[in-house]
Amino acid sequence: MREYDLTHARWRKSSYSDGNGGNCVEVADGVPGVVPVRDSKVAQGPVLVLGAAAWAEFVRAVGAVRS
Repeated sequence: MREYDLTHARWRKSSYSDGNGGNCVEVADGVPGVVPVRDSKVAQGPVLVLGAAAWAEFVRAVGAVRS
């Protein structure tokens, strides 16, 4: 399993996250080829690292459900 140094990652909250302390998903930009994802309420917690293609498919699937 590959490890990624995310100490300087630039995290941003999803525009679809609930602003009232609810469903808060953050993604990190600037990590080539992958998209790190975490729960913003647990910033020091686990990070799920998805391949760029898997992330694109996830976003597409969520968009299809929201439509």
